Amino acid sequence: MLNSITAAAGRLLVSEPFMLDPNFKRSVILLTEYADSGAMGFILNHQSDYLLGDVLSDISYSEIPVYLGGPVAANTLHFIHCVPDKIDGGIEICDGIYWGGDFEQIKELISSYSLNENDVRFFMGYSGWTPSQLDGEIKENSWIIAEKCSASTIFSVSEQNMWKEVVISLGNRYAHIANFPENPQLN
Repeated sequence: MLNSITAAAGRLLVSEPFMLDPNFKRSVILLTEYADSGAMGFILNHQSDYLLGDVLSDISYSEIPVYLGGPVAANTLHFIHCVPDKIDGGIEICDGIYWGGDFEQIKELISSYSLNENDVRFFMGYSGWTPSQLDGEIKENSWIIAEKCSASTIFSVSEQNMWKEVVISLGNRYAHIANFPENPQLN
């Protein structure tokens, strides 16, 4: 295995640099659930072509981007946020990062311009694994686990640079892979 950190809710999964699955190419995933029954999370750095106003007809105007959370249930909308003082009912995933909450409240806050993309991130679909599936992929070195996630990484780092920045943050052992070309045959 590439690293000895175990998977858990609140940790980041970082795809290996040459992952062939286009759903997870150069992905950074926030794990929101990890149990014997399986795992779930959201891809943080694959922005869709949609804005929130495109997918929610009752929000007249919203330029907040919507991300592709993963290939499972792509017709569902999920969100994480870092403003528990504004949104009731969220589940804390890791320090200062919450999953879900009162959806009517969040729509009101967006409509009144009281939230922006540095406070909340929306996802169409999610990434999911059956029991022991993720563990098998980790043993095959498809994923590197980052022990810490932070609101500054999730909500402030641009999605184009997130994979590289998270890999570099893992330390010298992994920093060299941050510069691997996406397709080594084109090198």
